[in-house]
Amino acid sequence: MSTDVQGSVTEPAPPQTRRERQREATYDEITRTSRALLAEGAELSLRAVASRMGMTAPALYRYVASYQELVDLVAFEIDKAATARFAAAAEELPEDDYAGRLVASATEFRMWALGSPREFGMVFANPIAEAQCTRREMLTQVASGHLMTGQMRALWEHNHHPIPTLDELPPSVRETVVDPLIPAKVDDLAMEDRGLVWLYQQGWTTLYGVVALEVFGHMDPRVIESGDMFVHVVREFAPKLGLAGDVDRLEEMIRERIARS
Repeated sequence: MSTDVQGSVTEPAPPQTRRERQREATYDEITRTSRALLAEGAELSLRAVASRMGMTAPALYRYVASYQELVDLVAFEIDKAATARFAAAAEELPEDDYAGRLVASATEFRMWALGSPREFGMVFANPIAEAQCTRREMLTQVASGHLMTGQMRALWEHNHHPIPTLDELPPSVRETVVDPLIPAKVDDLAMEDRGLVWLYQQGWTTLYGVVALEVFGHMDPRVIESGDMFVHVVREFAPKLGLAGDVDRLEEMIRERIARS
């Protein structure tokens, strides 16, 4: 037995059975196989995954019952793996460089998306399937969202940049910050500080917007290659985070990461 942080006695998790270990290993193989197909530019389908794994399609159905369930499984695992990469980029900087860590992760997000466009599309351009899980579950469990909203919150708690009050928000927006459907830890965020959630949403819209346009080629390729539009939107958004005086350093950081890639 062990104790938790409150000192309560907790029972250890029971060891996995052989069947459970085998099932988990199969899910891991499904994910690896699907990602390999995506990287190769091949079709992703239940039949293709089963064939690559040496299974029959009916056998695969015991693990994923539909194409959408396959997509949801693979997207979740891709996001989790990519988030580790974004977090590692932040860890290159000191713990108290809150702005730098946020920008490092956001830039690494861009570089990952450009380098893995099919994986990016699966995670962030895949419609949410209401039949597979509730909308709340799907919208709130994204690992990359938890990382970056956590970084934005750490920055705000450090520099206390202005955030809108609830009275300043439109009624529909006010509802979303009081009961948010985004991947962010807000239960311990005071109601008078919930304007920060609106800033989270604005930040994601800005980041996703420019990266999606770059990934899907809806921008002059020379601008994509230079990273100038990405730098521009970061410089434009930075003052909302109280970073107007830090934009030159952040731009230098972004350009160094782009050159390194």
